[in-house]
Amino acid sequence: MTQVRIEGKEYAIKQIFSDEFEFNIPRYQRPYSWNAEKAEALLNDLLIASLEDESKPIKDVEPYFLGCIVLIKQSNKSKAAIVDGQQRLTTLTILLSALRASVTKEEADDLVTYLYQKGNKMADTPNRYRLCLRERDEEFFRTFIQDENGIEKLKELNDLDLTDSQKLIKANALLFLNRLQGIQEELSLNLFTDVFDEAALGYSKSISPNQRLRLAQFIIQQCFLVVVSTPTLETAYRIFSVLNDRGFNISLTDILKAEIIGKISEQKQDIYTRKWEEDEEKLGRDNFTEMFSHIRTIRRRAKPNKNILEEFREYVIKPINSSENLIDTVISPCAKAFYKIKKPNDDTNNLPKKIINLFQWLNQIDNFDWLPPAIFYLSKQNSEEYLVEFFTRLERLAAGLMILRANVNERVTRYNKLLNFIDDNRTLFDPYSPLQLSSEEQRKIINNLNGDIYLVEKVRRYVLLRLDYLLSGGGASYTHEVITIEHVLPQNPSANSQWLQLFPTKKDREKYVHRLGNLVLLSRSKNSQAQNWDFEVKKQTYFSKGISPFVLTTNVLHESEWTPSVIERRQEELMNHLKVLWDLQDSEPIKQLSLNI
Repeated sequence: MTQVRIEGKEYAIKQIFSDEFEFNIPRYQRPYSWNAEKAEALLNDLLIASLEDESKPIKDVEPYFLGCIVLIKQSNKSKAAIVDGQQRLTTLTILLSALRASVTKEEADDLVTYLYQKGNKMADTPNRYRLCLRERDEEFFRTFIQDENGIEKLKELNDLDLTDSQKLIKANALLFLNRLQGIQEELSLNLFTDVFDEAALGYSKSISPNQRLRLAQFIIQQCFLVVVSTPTLETAYRIFSVLNDRGFNISLTDILKAEIIGKISEQKQDIYTRKWEEDEEKLGRDNFTEMFSHIRTIRRRAKPNKNILEEFREYVIKPINSSENLIDTVISPCAKAFYKIKKPNDDTNNLPKKIINLFQWLNQIDNFDWLPPAIFYLSKQNSEEYLVEFFTRLERLAAGLMILRANVNERVTRYNKLLNFIDDNRTLFDPYSPLQLSSEEQRKIINNLNGDIYLVEKVRRYVLLRLDYLLSGGGASYTHEVITIEHVLPQNPSANSQWLQLFPTKKDREKYVHRLGNLVLLSRSKNSQAQNWDFEVKKQTYFSKGISPFVLTTNVLHESEWTPSVIERRQEELMNHLKVLWDLQDSEPIKQLSLNI
């Protein structure tokens, strides 16, 4: 068996951008994504390192380490596919282009060789570019970054005509150009004053021609990368993963994308790369990354005992054993389902109003353990009738477990059982399904709702908003910047107030103050003075129509007084609404609060 050779070596940038390497970025790699903050951070670091002591010859300046890159490369060939490092190499190329446009013509001519090797008209050989981006951005990058005089034309381009990666390339190129030439525009973030070392402040406004030359020399001669290369895809991705485990800045989705799409035939890679990136762009990078942990849970159905990357390989990639099937039957359907759940109001989802409403409530649950079964069911089912029934029950279950204050182990165990039921096509709506609440759970939920619910911070807001929406007939919209919970009977009534006559002892007040029947919602911050007003004053100035948009609050206006009997009646009414909403059956009727103190 032939042993695969892995090579690791330190190279100066003058060797990186030379005939030793001909870099290309495979189709499956994500597009260029460095924003202006990252680009300027790199420039600031290089300025500090190169200009800290300008009396030193460049060869005596402390070398600067730019990190490690991973390549698929034959030891005797120059062609190198970048597995990790494209963001740094692309940004360095942009910076060298900006330097070329900021130095003398003689110095600029010397920089050209690090951007491309000039062709020969006599020999009819074309320019050979040191770095080739992915097909979609390759021509743009050559025209406006690598070729002479291209960077100055970037300002004329309309961003509407550019891809997201091209917009970032343009922004970073103009940022570098403006900084190097001392032009202060809004494009530059001017981050020095907030983030970077004070040593950089001297270079933030004006960089002299000599300093530009010195910076270019420093990058070419004294900046180094460690290049790890191997001739095979499999070994390169293994190295890629190990580097990630050691703390290098490689994301989970980068590794999985490289592993999964890298195994697809070259003829189909572009198709599946496009599918992958469309899902990632639509969901957003953070949500897309989160989705993989939910897919792991869907397939694993147990608490993780390894890191997510290892478990995803073992329980998702390995059993399917086909990258095309994995994307077509798991990743893409889950991405589409996850997007519908996270962005239910997007018109492109074409969701029924009932489903939109249920997704909006589920997204307000104080945990996300319900998401794997939600994604899994939605990716498998398209019947509106079944979807409404399932998500009605799932919201009931998620709200119930939250009200019960079930811990993470209890929640995960319950939702994993639900995943098994979904996968086995078992009946989800019979009384013994894990989707349903048991009689004992229903009884405990009712007891918790009927207690001092205000003291359960994460539950009280959800329950009150859910109630208000129900009382409004489903017409309420909660887009207020501030929503607060107010006690009608104050927590600490003022001395000699009417409240102390109606609720004379501390025991009287403690019995009612934190109950559902005594709570209302406000669309503004609490007024500490108003909280203690007598009922009639509070009702007219604090709860009146036109001030409060909440039905739960304006209903208080119908009351002429606020006494223990009023709170008891309201408590019973609101509890009955919740019992109907969540189909809660109590083995024992709700006990009336006694008026006998």
